[in-house]
Amino acid sequence: MSRGGDEMLHDLDLISVQEVRTKIDTAYEAWQSYRSFSQERVDFIVEAVAAACRANSRRLAEMAVEETGYGNVEDKLAKNLLCSDLLPRSIRGLKTVGVLRELAEQRITEIAEPVGVVAAILPTTNPTSTVFYKAIIALKSGNAIVLSPHPRAKACSCAAAAVVAEAAVRAGAPDGLIQCIDNSSIEGTNALMRHPKTGVILSTGGAGIVKAAYSSGKPAFGVGPGNVPVYLDNSYDVARAVASVIQGKSFDFGTVCSSEQTLVADRSQRDAVLAAMRAGGAIILNDSQKSAVEKALFRGSTTVRAECVGQSPQRIAGLAGFQVPATAKILAAEIGGVGKDHPLSAEKLSPVLALLFVDGFEAGLDACERILRFGGLGHTSAIYSNDESRVRHFGLRMPSFRVLVNTPSPQGSVGITTAIQPAMTLGCGAMAGNITSDNVGPLHLINIKRIAWAIRTSEEAFAGGAQPSQESSISRDAVAAAVEHSIADPAGSGVRVPAESSIRDTVASVVDRFMDGKGAPVSATCGCSHSGAKAGGSSAATSAQPVTPPASIVDFVCENDVLAAVAKGGKILIGPKTIVTPSARDLAARYDVLVPAQR
Repeated sequence: MSRGGDEMLHDLDLISVQEVRTKIDTAYEAWQSYRSFSQERVDFIVEAVAAACRANSRRLAEMAVEETGYGNVEDKLAKNLLCSDLLPRSIRGLKTVGVLRELAEQRITEIAEPVGVVAAILPTTNPTSTVFYKAIIALKSGNAIVLSPHPRAKACSCAAAAVVAEAAVRAGAPDGLIQCIDNSSIEGTNALMRHPKTGVILSTGGAGIVKAAYSSGKPAFGVGPGNVPVYLDNSYDVARAVASVIQGKSFDFGTVCSSEQTLVADRSQRDAVLAAMRAGGAIILNDSQKSAVEKALFRGSTTVRAECVGQSPQRIAGLAGFQVPATAKILAAEIGGVGKDHPLSAEKLSPVLALLFVDGFEAGLDACERILRFGGLGHTSAIYSNDESRVRHFGLRMPSFRVLVNTPSPQGSVGITTAIQPAMTLGCGAMAGNITSDNVGPLHLINIKRIAWAIRTSEEAFAGGAQPSQESSISRDAVAAAVEHSIADPAGSGVRVPAESSIRDTVASVVDRFMDGKGAPVSATCGCSHSGAKAGGSSAATSAQPVTPPASIVDFVCENDVLAAVAKGGKILIGPKTIVTPSARDLAARYDVLVPAQR
């Protein structure tokens, strides 16, 4: 007598949960040894793993397409190489283990502390590249990892995990450091996320699994959905822009969450856009074809049917009841607005692009913002423009944390065509309920421990009349320049509004009174001339001094470093491996403190 489906499912869940428990224990034990490895040993293992992943990239791309039916081999190969070639090169030389830096003046030592076992939830759309990506950043940051494949991509994900594990062990990693769940299930995945030995969750997938990760009680990096608007400004060549959009939209048949979803352009450009679309391999749908595609593509209102995800334009057209040429790269249809009444304005996870024509730049901004708020909040937006002021305006306005300029969106967002951190997990920030807005990398998988020596007494810390040392004195002119800049450019847009002399005088006077009250000595000027600034307590005009040039490339920049540079009228020289905290970058942009090293 055969058993019922519910009983068999129950048995699978039990098997999955037990496997999770066993493999977390194994990974945790291996990590006890790995956590003491030096940076050199860790980096050697990462390089060995990356090389093995590169060698197997095509084979695993073929496996992924065969097993899932999503996407195409060449673009799956490109994603595998992104994570096995570009990613490891971008983090080469990055300090992630042991002592990160010594701050001699502050008497602080910063030490990396790995999070432990990383629970990695894998998607069906990028089942092998995500294995490479999550394993490499976990290993680079001194952690173990347990991978939970999507049930419909189990074979290719586990095969990719085996490549990683075997290469790591051959390079000297403890056996068991990389684990993959063979019998993945919902119950098993939940057990993985909630296990006491799980340190952090890296969750990639649908809204349900991301919500489960954030509800697990563990630190989690989950990401929101993408609904990417692309604005075509009239300053940019239409044919170039359309060709780039088609390249992005057709990439892996639209499975990347940062794929273009709606192209927004001025109504005056309509004929040129449609002509360029046709010339580039897009099929412009008529009204009946558009309606048929909407019915084939969506279940309910705007939920994409699984059988349409990552399918070719020929396959989607066939499901909708009509045929398109084998040369067709994407399907495109005009829409009249954004929202539930216009289903194609939502994320489509396929090579189907919506076209929306509007009247003027401001109307274009409004449309792009509505698209992001209709299922893509915080993720990615793109603009094609040669007008830097419009690009800045667009970037300030859009509620997305990746604003891409003149590039296909999938390739730009993951760091192929831009200098953004190469990644397959793209944070959408607090506005989308995510813990980060960054492209997630190794530094997200460590905590920083600080050894801090006493440098003053409590009385000295709060004594208003205490005399600061010469080394810690703040230039009146530097502070005045910073405040004046804030007044002249309150939004931090970089568009400087000329300040009236009365503003400079007032700022200098306020700073003088404040500094005199603190008994602070006067240091050299920052190079900005402020009438009425005092020298040695008497009113006198200050002469401009050259800005202090940066001496050498630094490894790490925090907000205090920027403040110190502003106070001294100096600059900070950064290189491609310099770690700059988000708050430091924002502050430095306001005062133009960071100087990229010449390559």
